[in-house]
Amino acid sequence: MPENANKAGIMKKQHLPSKVCTVCNRPFNWRKKWKHVWQEVKYCSQRCRSNKNNTHDQVTHVE
Repeated sequence: MPENANKAGIMKKQHLPSKVCTVCNRPFNWRKKWKHVWQEVKYCSQRCRSNKNNTHDQVTHVE
């Protein structure tokens, strides 16, 4: 659990740790499913993970 969690393990969204995706260079926040592997997480999504060998110019996110 990240350092800024309270006794119940609940974290406020503004206190979640974040990283920058190595493919698209966009920031992404910690997710509960990553709590045991957060140090190894490099990609914001499955799409970026599958495009890890491509340049960041080829990957565009649609919002």
